[in-house]
Amino acid sequence: MLDWLKNINKEYPEFWKEYLSKFETKPNRFVVISTETSGLNPLKDVILSLGSFAIIDDSIIIQDNFEAVLLQYKYLHDNGLSNEFIIESKMKKLQENEALQTFIEYLGNAVLIGHHINFDIEMINAALERLDCGRLKNEALDIDVMYRKLKDINDKQFSLDELCEIYKIPKSDRNSSAEDAYRISLLFLKLKSRLGIK
Repeated sequence: MLDWLKNINKEYPEFWKEYLSKFETKPNRFVVISTETSGLNPLKDVILSLGSFAIIDDSIIIQDNFEAVLLQYKYLHDNGLSNEFIIESKMKKLQENEALQTFIEYLGNAVLIGHHINFDIEMINAALERLDCGRLKNEALDIDVMYRKLKDINDKQFSLDELCEIYKIPKSDRNSSAEDAYRISLLFLKLKSRLGIK
C-alpha cells in the first residue's frame, strides 16, 4: 500500500497534534539542537542524549533549554554495550517516548539550528516514527553550510571543533550534547550577524 494512503486517516498522539497546530503562526525563536547517538544509521541506531538552547533576539536564553539522557537499555543490551554512560550521567533521564514528547513540546515551531543538522533531524524523525508520529516540520539551518556560504567554499565540510577554532570558541572538557549545543549557539550568533539573517 502507498505510504501516503496509510497516513490519511492516521490518528496521531495528542502531543503531535498540538505540535502541528503551532505552525499556524510564525516562529519567534531559534532552537539549537545537538544529539549524541549510538551510531550514524537512523534506521538501526538510537539517540542517547539530546541538548538544546533557545535563541531569541540574538541572545542565548540559558534557562530556555532542554537536556536529557534517553534510557536505551534495550538497544544497549541487544548490542552488548555498556550502560555506564546512562547510569553515571547527572542529566535528567527519560524513556525515549517521554523524552521525545517533552522535546517536541519544548521545540514548538522554532527554526532549528545545528551542526550537520540533517543527521540530527533524521535521528529524531526515526524516533518519532516509533511513536506513530510524522516527521519534524521545523525549518532548519546548518552552521557548517552557513560558514561555507559565507566563505564561498563548496568542496569541504568543517567539523564542529574546526569551526570553533576558527571563531576562537573554547572547547570544554565536558563532552555532552548540551555542551555542543551551546558551542553551536555561539557559532550561529557569529554567522547569523555576518550573513545578515534576521
